[in-house]
Order: sequence, then C-alpha cells, then structure tokens
Amino acid sequence: MKLHYMGKYNGDADTLPNKEYREGSVEFKEFKSSKIQGIVTNALGFILIIPLFIFMWFYSNLTLSQLAPILFISSVISFVLLFPHEFLHAICFKKDVYLYIYPQGGTLFVTGPEDMSKARFIFLSLLPNIVFGIIPFIIYLFFPNLYILGGIAVGCVIQGIGDYFNAFNALIQMPKGSRTYLYGEKSYWYKPQ
Repeated sequence: MKLHYMGKYNGDADTLPNKEYREGSVEFKEFKSSKIQGIVTNALGFILIIPLFIFMWFYSNLTLSQLAPILFISSVISFVLLFPHEFLHAICFKKDVYLYIYPQGGTLFVTGPEDMSKARFIFLSLLPNIVFGIIPFIIYLFFPNLYILGGIAVGCVIQGIGDYFNAFNALIQMPKGSRTYLYGEKSYWYKPQ
C-alpha cells in the first residue's frame, strides 16, 4: 500500500484516480453523488447519536452535567480519529491509495483504482468501525466507568455510517465470486472471466 494525500476534493469525479472501466460491470445501487451520501449519512449520524448518548447517560449513572463534558471530550477525540479511520481503510489496499478531504460532503475518504474481492471490500469498509467503534463500545459495556472510551466508541460508530452502506451494498448486490472496483465516485462489480 502506498498512500497519497491529495488534499481537498472539489466534487469532480473526473479528477479521481481511475482504472479503465470494465465492460459489463454493474454499478452499485447507491446514492447519486458523494455529496448526497455525505448529507444523508451525517443526518443519520445526528439522529442515531441521540439514543446512543441517552443510553450512555442511563448506563453510566451520571448526571447530565457530569456526562456533558465527557461527551464533549469524547466527540473531539473521535473527530481526531477521522484520519486514523481513513488510514485503516487505506491499509486494506495492496497498491496506490489516495486520501481526500471533502468539506462539502462533510467527510474524508480514500479511494484506489484496484480490483478486490467482495470479502476484502467488506473488510475494508468495516475495519475502522470495528477497531475504533465496536470493540471499544463492547469494552465500555463491561467497564462502564470508562466513560470517555464509551463516548469515543459512540462517535466512531456514527462516523462509520457511510461505510456500513458500502458493506451492505457489497453484501447484497455482489454475487459470489465477483470482484469490485471504484470508478469515479461509484463502486462497480463484475464477474471475472
């Protein structure tokens, strides 16, 4: 894996690194643009974060005034983890991978012009969410005094909403033995000959 930092993405899919389009490839059924996906995933994040933080409030037995600074610190730390989150996506690539900041979509993302199996694409999509979200949240459930860890886990689980869409799309849309690749802002799958 060779990581290239590309800076700000301007929303023009033609500027993204691409491999040639494969004839007969099937485009994933997903959002029409990364901007729309960013807006939808951020809105879902705001909707989901409320019940998760309410759960933490009751589970931790803290008052709201005690929990508020913990959640603020946790939110800042989970925001700082955005770059390591993308790095964990990047290490799943074998070749060149490109990191972009996309302020209009409210996100960061990595992309690379290589083909991969369904299993590797799902693993790539879920790895950061498992490492920074799910595992720390499970630890928090066993050790509820680790309030900041619980808050960080909630923030990181929410950050992965777009990744869950990608994993779900691959799981239900890609037939067994198919391969996937990124072309512009879209994911495609094909059956190797």
